[in-house]
Amino acid sequence: MHSDNKIIEVVAGVLMRPDGSFMLGSRPQGKPYAGYWEFPGGKVEPGESALQALVRELQEEMAITVTHATPWLSRLHHYEHASVHLRFFRVWDWQGEPQPQEGQQFAWQPPGPSSVEPMLPANGPILKSLQLPAVYAITCAHEIGVAAQLQALATGPAHGLVQVREPDMDRQQLQAFVSEVAAIVHARGGKVVVNADPAWLAGWPVDGVHLNGSRLRQLTQRPDIAWVGASVHSAAELQQAGLLGLDYALLGHVQPTASHPGVTPLGWDGFASVLAAGMPLPVYALGGLQAQDLETARQHGAHGVALMRGAWQ
Repeated sequence: MHSDNKIIEVVAGVLMRPDGSFMLGSRPQGKPYAGYWEFPGGKVEPGESALQALVRELQEEMAITVTHATPWLSRLHHYEHASVHLRFFRVWDWQGEPQPQEGQQFAWQPPGPSSVEPMLPANGPILKSLQLPAVYAITCAHEIGVAAQLQALATGPAHGLVQVREPDMDRQQLQAFVSEVAAIVHARGGKVVVNADPAWLAGWPVDGVHLNGSRLRQLTQRPDIAWVGASVHSAAELQQAGLLGLDYALLGHVQPTASHPGVTPLGWDGFASVLAAGMPLPVYALGGLQAQDLETARQHGAHGVALMRGAWQ
């Protein structure tokens, strides 16, 4: 921890193109970590909101006017010279072409391995988060049948991330089903995570594991697998997912849903209030949603929407 324990409030903007690529900037000479690549932004001045600071910083640094930005992640990072509370926004629309105002360089990057280096140390998890799609699909073969589910995966929209969640299947049935799902999803460029005991997954053709609430609460360290997510229902569980270094969380239920009758939904205000305690990882809104709820979800701080029935209709 930095000697005087002062935490500096900082905002950063992730300029997004429709194809999912995003912009990185190099740090100007004369600043700590000069020449390192980062997301453009800077300190929040007294009396400014985070969004106001973002608009000002991107105007000063790259001569653009932000017209549409949504809150995304917040992280605490300890450098040798300071501790910073970083708040990231994704910037969807702006006026003007980015022009370096401080002698820095800019580079558009596709999601995945970066083509510029060195990278600022805080940004590793952020770059990984940018690989996550806007829509997260959850299987429901237990409702629509295995054949219909496989058909929907093969011929419906190509989902970038699919969670296999089949509580009625035993381990053997689940493994067989996962093999069929993975063959389809991987051929279409997506990833597969399984809602199951992480110990089961050795040798399965999957990219990761999804933890339900009880498995999340029992864990003391992150499972050793590429992608790990969890279902959370409170700020405390979201913080636990962050402490374990998980890659994303699903937070719900936002709207009433058939799978949880009688459970009071969070609503969008409730969803946003859980996120207000801090978003150390990307959070998907879950529960009674459709793809057209994506923009509303982003306005309330979500990375995207998680759909079960809505993904296959």
